[in-house]
Amino acid sequence: MSETQIVVGAAIVRDGAVLAAQRAHPAAARGRWELPGGKVDPGETDTAALVRECEEELGVTIRPLRRIGEDVAFPPRPGGPPAVLRVWLADLPDGQPEPEAREHLALRWLRAAALADVDWLPADRPFLERIRPHLGA
Repeated sequence: MSETQIVVGAAIVRDGAVLAAQRAHPAAARGRWELPGGKVDPGETDTAALVRECEEELGVTIRPLRRIGEDVAFPPRPGGPPAVLRVWLADLPDGQPEPEAREHLALRWLRAAALADVDWLPADRPFLERIRPHLGA
């Protein structure tokens, strides 16, 4: 049996909104929305992977604050190992530039009332209600 791949996502909150990223690839996920992040490499901690992935994908250095929710399994992928998503609440320390969509089609800051306005990937959806209280009114 393959070892479970850990994927981390960042619920980056700023000024009452969370950052959502629109996937460019793979083709099956293109145009759908996710929390930025990516795979944890062997020997890497969740938080180190989260910081690295956000630097690569967004051009910013985030500050992971704490995990929210439990692991959520990704739908089975043909030929791929089982995988789970872990989400961390994070912020952007002062002095960081505006995040850039380096690997995504677009980025959007979503307030609580707009969380349902985008087509989230299935693994990200269970975290939305855990994120909502951090977005204020």
